[in-house]
Amino acid sequence: MFKNLGDLQKMLQSAREIQEKMEKELAEIRVEGSSGGGMVRVTLDGRKNLISIHLEPEIVNPADCEMLEDLILAAFNDASTRVEEQIAAKLGALGAGFKIPGLV
Repeated sequence: MFKNLGDLQKMLQSAREIQEKMEKELAEIRVEGSSGGGMVRVTLDGRKNLISIHLEPEIVNPADCEMLEDLILAAFNDASTRVEEQIAAKLGALGAGFKIPGLV
């Protein structure tokens, strides 16, 4: 019953190492999303924390704050999608070498 305990421990250690590596890589990722033809740009890290917002001066119209809010939201959502794509690519690359007994 416990003859593969050593293998299980190795697998758990490998999973911890992969998790630590992913957490470090996520913190280092920087992804930009944009809207309004690049007039609004936001930068997120791999955890989807907002790092920066850039607004071209001509997009700022005090009479139309709602449009600017929509553009910021769209840029954030664009960046968020790009973060998800990068995470999926990294997980795919890391998981390729991770063999789980009984599943492969």
